[in-house]
Amino acid sequence: MAPARARPVIADDRDMLRLAATLARDLARHDARIYWADMLGSAFVGYAALFGAIVVDGVAARVLLGLAAILALYRAVSFIHELSHMKEDSVPGFRLAWNTLVGVPLMVPSFMYEEVHTQHHARTRYGTAEDPEYLPLALMKPWTLPLFVVMALLLPVGLILRFGVLAPLSALFPPVRRFVRERFSALAINPAYRRRAPADTLRRRWIALETGACLWAWALIGSVFVFGWVPLACFLAVHSGISVLNQLRTLVAHLWENEGEALSVTAQYLDSVNVPPPSALAPLWAPVGLRYHALHHLLPSVPYHNLGRAHAHMARELEAASVYNRASYPGMMPLVGKIARSTMRPVR
Repeated sequence: MAPARARPVIADDRDMLRLAATLARDLARHDARIYWADMLGSAFVGYAALFGAIVVDGVAARVLLGLAAILALYRAVSFIHELSHMKEDSVPGFRLAWNTLVGVPLMVPSFMYEEVHTQHHARTRYGTAEDPEYLPLALMKPWTLPLFVVMALLLPVGLILRFGVLAPLSALFPPVRRFVRERFSALAINPAYRRRAPADTLRRRWIALETGACLWAWALIGSVFVFGWVPLACFLAVHSGISVLNQLRTLVAHLWENEGEALSVTAQYLDSVNVPPPSALAPLWAPVGLRYHALHHLLPSVPYHNLGRAHAHMARELEAASVYNRASYPGMMPLVGKIARSTMRPVR
């Protein structure tokens, strides 16, 4: 990583934060009908397409169905972000249903994100060494960006090892348990992050979900002896596609320019990214409200289905030259180019 670069201190924009606080109160209700219809529909389409990719003849048809499965299941998986912010009674039964239909079958149970993602939103942790979801990627070497994305290809195999091998070993040997909990029990990108023991309210759910994911990992391995390699290969290919798409989305969720210092709320907002309409592809690569990632950092309690309304209101009420509009970008590729150019700056 390059030496630290002097960055201007960004004071908080009081008008923007006051308006955000008002919207957080007005738009905080979760619409259960939207959550259930969106998640169940995405999961149904995704699994149907995956099944089609397994049984269909022809490479072209298999690829098209695989792409459909990737997009639909990626949307279903993205609800893990909502779960990390939701109270248990916001949408009754939704957490259990999501874990049963999506989290355990794709080996990303909600405990991997619960009590982790909220640390990314902590006022004094964002962008620091204690943030599990932050690295100064824009200030690293150019080769770190392709490595960051390519590593996602291996995630499905890593998850099978995590739940199929390390989970049972950790149940037998306490030192292994601590190692697995600290190093392999969080969806984080900061390699220095070490996860603490879960709170009592999460511990029982953690054990149940980990057991379910362990049994599913064994079933995936055993499926080869019953159905051959094709079903598992299709599953792993779709899972890798989901992982790479999410990693690309993560790559452009922030500008990744902070080198560890604590930032004001406004500075955190400006280091984050919105890709609002008219971008037509953003709902595919940044679904379930993730296209409004910067706004989400202002309104973490607002459900995804209200973020579009919140964005329209903020953009309308604040002046065109407002700080608020400086976090909006036209799409993924300009952001990838911006970060790539930043990694290529000569060290001074």
